[in-house]
Amino acid sequence: MIRFLIRSGIFVASAALGLLVAAWLLPEFNLSWSGGIVAVLVFAVIQSVISPFLLKVAARNAPAFLGGIGIVSTFVALFVASLFPGGLTIDGWRTWVLAPVLVWMITALATFFLPMVFLKKGIEKKRNRTALPIG
Repeated sequence: MIRFLIRSGIFVASAALGLLVAAWLLPEFNLSWSGGIVAVLVFAVIQSVISPFLLKVAARNAPAFLGGIGIVSTFVALFVASLFPGGLTIDGWRTWVLAPVLVWMITALATFFLPMVFLKKGIEKKRNRTALPIG
C-alpha cells in the first residue's frame, strides 16, 4: 500500500511538473492557480487509466503504434482536463500539437528521476540499518 501511495504521489507530481512547464513555455497553454489542482488530478487520473487501455488496444490491433501511446494518452488526458472549467485552457492548433509532446516528455523524465531524488534518503537509511557493525 505504501509503495502504491509513493508511486501515485510521484505520478501526480510529474503530471503537475509537466503541466507547469507547458504553461511556462507555451503562450496559449494556460493553467490557473484556482483550478490547477483539479486539472492536475484529472490529468493524472485520466492518463493513468487511459494508457493501459490504449496500450492493450494498440498491441492487439496496431502494434506499429505502440511507441506513440504515451503521446496519444497525454493528448486525451489534456483534452479531458481542459473540459473542466477554470483550470486548464489550450488555444490554437500549434499548442494542441506541441503540448502533448512537451507534457509527455516532462512527465516521462520526471517519473524516471523523481524516485531517485525523493527515495534516495529512504534507501540510504534502510542500507544503514541493515549494514553489519564493524568491530
